[in-house]
Amino acid sequence: MQFSLILLIFLFIILVVLGMPIAMGLALSGLTVIMFTMDIPLYIILERLLLGVDSHLLMAIPLFVLAANVMNYSGVTDRIFGFARVLVGTLPGALGHANVLASVIFAGMSGSAIADSAALGKIEIKSMKEQGYPTEYAAAITCASATIGPIFPPSIPLVIYAGIAGQSVGALFLGGVFPGLLIALTLMLINHFIAKKRNYPRDEAISPKQILKYLWGSLLPILTPVFILVSILMGLFTPTEVAAFTVLYAFVLGFFIYRSFKLSMIPKMLVETIVTSGVALFIIATASIFSWVLLVGGLGTAITEFAANMPSTIIFLIVINVILLLLGMVMESTAILMIVTPFLIPVATLLGIDLVHFGVMIVLNLMIGLSTPPFGLGLFTVSQVAELPIESTAKAILPFIPVLIIALIIIVFVPQIVTWLPSMIK
Repeated sequence: MQFSLILLIFLFIILVVLGMPIAMGLALSGLTVIMFTMDIPLYIILERLLLGVDSHLLMAIPLFVLAANVMNYSGVTDRIFGFARVLVGTLPGALGHANVLASVIFAGMSGSAIADSAALGKIEIKSMKEQGYPTEYAAAITCASATIGPIFPPSIPLVIYAGIAGQSVGALFLGGVFPGLLIALTLMLINHFIAKKRNYPRDEAISPKQILKYLWGSLLPILTPVFILVSILMGLFTPTEVAAFTVLYAFVLGFFIYRSFKLSMIPKMLVETIVTSGVALFIIATASIFSWVLLVGGLGTAITEFAANMPSTIIFLIVINVILLLLGMVMESTAILMIVTPFLIPVATLLGIDLVHFGVMIVLNLMIGLSTPPFGLGLFTVSQVAELPIESTAKAILPFIPVLIIALIIIVFVPQIVTWLPSMIK
């Protein structure tokens, strides 16, 4: 079976290098190995595709994407950015700070780094350019702050991890709160130093009355993550049900309260939701074939033996993080999550690692990969929004990558940042 494992990985690398989309590379390499090296009926392929997405929990993915799109089309993102902007208007690099704060708030609706980059990015980059910020810097901080989306609740990657690891979605969402805030703080610190050094502009101070006015105008969207967490933790809704209710809540906000959502927007919005969700679910389906072949090929045993030879749990975590960071630079994060998590969970359990801490750590690691050159998907998304060459965005984001890695290191070595809040509800 070792030959099957080597052939699978070799074929996948060749297909990706040749420019094959990740999902197709996963499917074709898995299909080839099954057909030519394994005495297994071909219906297994279809079965694995179906089993990969046959989960009630995964229905939350298109629903959270739809909720984010409804709020984006309703202009809620403008309200969020406006409120974030008035909070930090007098600080150096104010719009950079607002960019980060808006990502924290919008994360409570989208749960996706790409949705954050695409929805908020248009508003943030335009505002920063108009105030005199270099387009490259605006794109870089937008891309870096988008990593908060899948960490701060709700989180689509954490929903996927919960399904694989058999962990509570509510506990994982709570576990992401402080890490999300830690990332925001570190990004705001580096933005402060860069803004002072480069003399970036700041907004004029406004009165407390005006701040309250902006708060009132964006209060209902801001409360979305609170509603999601409380509903799941109190057992009022399952994660999928709360995602569906969030769609309804977003529609009520846009259509009845703010009156900015038009029925004519629905067709285009649904197409965007179908494309985004379809890509994610197709990757999950094809990755299930790939990971199954890896399992049959003996990768699980190899990883267990590898972990057994590690001198300590911390060394194991460091090695895994380095591997995931390298993979995240060249592969789509959902595919990595689907492929590696089933193999790492038994090892983490054997080593006594808290699986909530482990999940948040993995997701944060993969989100850093989204923003890291050369092939981070977030870089391509933001570059398209900012109308910049990918090389310009990649160069501009380099000062932010060490800051994100420092936040990851802190979370690896201080697991209580993740586990303390979930432990309060047990």
